[in-house]
Amino acid sequence: MKKFSKLMMMLLVGTMALTGCASKKSDDSASKKEEGANEVSFMIPDWGVPTEEMLKDFEKESGIKVNVMTTSWDDIRNKISTAAAGKKAAADVYEVDWSWVGEFKKAGWLEEIEMSKEDMDDMKTTATFSVDGKVYAVPYSNDYRIAYYNKAMYDKAGIKEAPKTWDQVIENAKILKEKNVVKYPVSNPMAATEKSTTTFLWLAYSRNGKVFNEDNTLNKESALDALKILDKLNREGLSDPANRTSEEAFPKLSNGEAAFMVGPSSFVVKVNNPKESKVVDQVVPVVLPGKDKEATATVPFAEAVGISPYSKNKEAAKKFVAWYTSKDVQYKLYENVSVLPTRTSVIEKLLNDGKIKNAGAMLELSKMIETPFPNGVPDYYTKMSTEIFNTINQMANEKLTPEQAADQMVEKVNKVVAENK
Repeated sequence: MKKFSKLMMMLLVGTMALTGCASKKSDDSASKKEEGANEVSFMIPDWGVPTEEMLKDFEKESGIKVNVMTTSWDDIRNKISTAAAGKKAAADVYEVDWSWVGEFKKAGWLEEIEMSKEDMDDMKTTATFSVDGKVYAVPYSNDYRIAYYNKAMYDKAGIKEAPKTWDQVIENAKILKEKNVVKYPVSNPMAATEKSTTTFLWLAYSRNGKVFNEDNTLNKESALDALKILDKLNREGLSDPANRTSEEAFPKLSNGEAAFMVGPSSFVVKVNNPKESKVVDQVVPVVLPGKDKEATATVPFAEAVGISPYSKNKEAAKKFVAWYTSKDVQYKLYENVSVLPTRTSVIEKLLNDGKIKNAGAMLELSKMIETPFPNGVPDYYTKMSTEIFNTINQMANEKLTPEQAADQMVEKVNKVVAENK
């Protein structure tokens, strides 16, 4: 009987021990699961990385730890596609370039993100990251086109006002050249690269209010109009022939080698930075020239952040994206890493606080941002862009007239559109 009692006691103790171990394992597992839910991985180029202090503040207020994966912009797209092929997230939150939106949406690499109307109105570039009325990434780094003219050069040539139309740009350029103020007064990309495509997009859209038809085919009238302007600048020797092969068209403004340019919004700061510019306090940012008057719109080429549909921490990821693109954080990102805000309200505050100087029409243009894509950036954008910039480069090398270039561009772009319906 005693042996039986001892045996029962041993079994009871063993059972309790096993139960305790199982309970501990269960608690540990739950703890780890909870801990994982309070962490997000963030894949971003070095230019968009928040400071350690900012990340600690976010962790303190949200309980969410952010693991930053600083990654070269050139590598991000491949890492996302490789991970997605195995139905895994390259990161919970990652960089999304404006040109990737259609491709990522079609491939199922982006989670839909809900945004308030107030936030969308404050971030005009959000339209670029929307497809069928749904937002798939939230812009954090602004880049929209601004016109710049070197007032000192214009004054030297006796030109008293900034150009408001492209006819005036060309007329002024001829005067600047004839008076030997600057050899190549206008600088614009003409090489067989993406910059020539984006130049074509903003020029056609700002002059005509459209680049593509509602069915995504290229609008021939608008295309020809833009090509004629680019051709005139080139054939009349108003733009440096080196731009046909070089990607350094934009720096010519800050180097004092050009008097007029339409380029990235980042040049508002660059032209007044003594470390990067030879024309400090000489350049004025103005509204883009139009056809008969100043343009009423500009075009964005921004960067955004999106959430992987394969993320296991989607709620934490959503909270991080909301924080990262908030007014306060956008202000701090500009102060600490010079990321230009996508929120108009934050740009205005930076200007009022004297953080950005000699801004000219920067704020005005931030309220005029529109997307040239009637149905969102298409998933075949890369193929289409290649056809556009190759055609522009052929015209720049005088192998095509503007009319021939327009015919070729329409034929090739519309073929890409048809193949991807």
